[in-house]
Amino acid sequence: MAMSGGKDDGSPMMEMNTTPLIDVLLVLLIMFIITIPVATHSVDIDLPSPSPTPPDVIVEPIKNKLLLTPNGEILWNGGAVDQGQLVTLLQQSVAMPVEPELQFEPDANASYDLTAKVLNIIKGSGVTKFGFVGNERYREFGSGS
Repeated sequence: MAMSGGKDDGSPMMEMNTTPLIDVLLVLLIMFIITIPVATHSVDIDLPSPSPTPPDVIVEPIKNKLLLTPNGEILWNGGAVDQGQLVTLLQQSVAMPVEPELQFEPDANASYDLTAKVLNIIKGSGVTKFGFVGNERYREFGSGS
C-alpha cells in the first residue's frame, strides 16, 4: 500500500490518502464475488423427439367458418343456422378428438348486438381454437365494404 508523508514544511496534510480505502474495497469486492453461489438452476423442457420417417399423408386441419351477414343471418360454413343450431354445432366440434379451428368473420355492416350474442355463445361453448379472419380488408381507414 502506498503511504504519503506530506510536505516537509511542517504544515498538516490537507488531503486524505484514499489508497488504503480502495485496497480494502477491492478485497471486499473479491470476497463477495467468491462467496456468490454458482448459478446451477436448470429449466427442464420436454422437447419433441424427431420422428424417423416423415408422415406420408399430410392431413389438413378442419376449419369451420362462421359468418355474420348484414341482414342478421348466421352462416356456418356457408349454410344458414340459428343460435340454437350454432350451440349444437359448437358442442359437436368441441367434442371431436382434434378440435377444429373456428374462424369468425362478421361483415362490416353486421349487427353489433348479433355479433355480441354470437361471441357469448362461442365463449360459453368452450371453444379453444378461435380466430378472427377477414380483418385485413379494413387495414386502411374507409376501405370496408
